[in-house]
Amino acid sequence: MTKEKKQEFTLRITKANKSQMIVILYDMILQYLQDAISDYEKGNLKEYQKNIGYAKNCIDELLNSLNFQYEIANVLRGLYYFYKRELSTAAIQKKQELLPPVIKMIEELRKSFEQIAKEDQSAPIMENTQTVYAGLTYGKDSLNLNLSDQGSNRGFRV
Repeated sequence: MTKEKKQEFTLRITKANKSQMIVILYDMILQYLQDAISDYEKGNLKEYQKNIGYAKNCIDELLNSLNFQYEIANVLRGLYYFYKRELSTAAIQKKQELLPPVIKMIEELRKSFEQIAKEDQSAPIMENTQTVYAGLTYGKDSLNLNLSDQGSNRGFRV
């Protein structure tokens, strides 16, 4: 994953509520799997396996976020374990062709959670985060970030 993509995900995470976090995790899984396919095509099997491992870590986060007060959590748990098995097989056997079906299933599930996230009006999980303004300034075609309000109300108070 590129540095810019990591920054994008970090920014999205700082502003996300619980439902949006699930969508972000799906996006991260999809990005890692696309990176894995790209690495496989380049013949870089070590990075291929590493990206699959990162995707599995994101699935672990999804598993940890399940709320078993709802019946759907058991269905999702089964799906997540299936994804992890398929990804493990793809990494161990170095078979990239196992990834596209998993990607398609995750994309479909992501669409469902995106609809839920649109209806969720709860507050962001993180509080006291920096305000980031982005725009094209100080140069042609260069993106500069302006971090305002750095520290006036951030962190812990003793």
